[in-house]
Amino acid sequence: MKILNKYILKNFLAPFLATFLIILFVLIMQALWLQFDKIAGKGIDIVIIFKFLGYIALMMVPTALPIAILLSSIMALGNLSENYEFAAIKSAGISLQRLIRPLVILMFVLSSLNFLFLNYIFPYASLKSKNLIYNMKMKEPGLALVAGTFNTEIPGYSIKFKEKYGPENNFLKDVLIYEIKSNSVNNKVITAEKGEIVSEEGSRYLTLVLENGFYNEEIINRKSTRKQRDKVPAIKAHFDRYKINIDVSSIGNFDPDDVKYKSGKEMLSLNQLQYYVDSLDEPFHKFVENRAIRMYKVLRGNKLVKDTIAKYNLKTDVLANFNDEDKSLIISNATTFVSSNLDNISSFKETLMNKQKIINAYDTEYHKRLAFSVACLVLFFIGTPLGSIIRKGGFGLPMIMAIIIFVIYFFISTLGKNMAESNTISPFLGGWLASIVLLPFGVFLMIRATKDKGIFNVDAFMQPITNFFKKIFKIDNNKS
Repeated sequence: MKILNKYILKNFLAPFLATFLIILFVLIMQALWLQFDKIAGKGIDIVIIFKFLGYIALMMVPTALPIAILLSSIMALGNLSENYEFAAIKSAGISLQRLIRPLVILMFVLSSLNFLFLNYIFPYASLKSKNLIYNMKMKEPGLALVAGTFNTEIPGYSIKFKEKYGPENNFLKDVLIYEIKSNSVNNKVITAEKGEIVSEEGSRYLTLVLENGFYNEEIINRKSTRKQRDKVPAIKAHFDRYKINIDVSSIGNFDPDDVKYKSGKEMLSLNQLQYYVDSLDEPFHKFVENRAIRMYKVLRGNKLVKDTIAKYNLKTDVLANFNDEDKSLIISNATTFVSSNLDNISSFKETLMNKQKIINAYDTEYHKRLAFSVACLVLFFIGTPLGSIIRKGGFGLPMIMAIIIFVIYFFISTLGKNMAESNTISPFLGGWLASIVLLPFGVFLMIRATKDKGIFNVDAFMQPITNFFKKIFKIDNNKS
């Protein structure tokens, strides 16, 4: 049995190491491509780029590991079945469950390693990579400007534009600039039809050349009164060409290890995620309780008096106790009161959902990491019987099957995450949804493979249809 254990481990580990490295390389290149515009053309040292790739590699290991396990398990069992080795092993009285026993032990080890990666190394790599991306982006502030949003990285300015274009992406369309100073209110607002970013390497200034726009300014001191502010006229002027020199020396210094973000859910360990959920949960319930008490008092529920009808000889129909003129006034006041409170409830509901979504995001991340650790086992119990059923080794069909299965797993996992964050399902179910859905499929495949059957019995499905048509043709032949 020791020889058989070594043989099955050898058949699994060889494709596993190869597929793991290939998949990891593909995932790293994909991540690099997505961040390429923040790195290219900024004169960043090659050592820093390799450091960034190292962080990305550490982040991608927990994703590459389940894919490699799925693919290599299909390949290993597929090779054994294709070469009739599995049939020979079964003829010796060794079942599929006994054959894969050493691989099951290996899967528990790999799942534990994946858990350690997700709990310790993945948060550290996420923290370092996100901050490194930001720091590299700020190496050249002009290239860091993003279309369609207010860019506030440059001190004293908030810049927004519709589109960035040109060979060097240095031309802007529909520019809006707010210049903010500490001793004034809304000092300058500049709009322009077009703009151009002009910056020289090594210069402490970033120059914006604007064309065909308007310049608005209000010279108002923050200490002035409202009357004084109302009396100050705004200055508005049209310009054909206008230059703004922005001092970026304070943000041009590039420190790759500078940490600005450290509270994202990807940057926290499982204990930190649990602590975050608990710390957010208590204020959330307190917020709900306070709003409920406030609504109770606004609706004057605390002033309701029981059994007043008999005491004051009132009619059960409230409006019947008033004349026509008062009825109209009461209905009008009640309508206004109800409308106002419905608006308050609607506003409260939106705030409540936003707060709940933040809590759910951290809670779902916690369960998702646990589920992704177990994904190594789940995908192994799908890949192993599937390999013995399809009886194909190599990279061809196993690669296609592995991609399809992992895409399904990833789709269900993302669906569960989104549903949990929107409070449609619980964070526990959202994090574990992919494993819950695919594990029965793995059990089904294992049963079919143990009984040496295919994924489904084509004959059992086609036989009733064939018999039905045979009867019809037989009846027609008898009539003729």
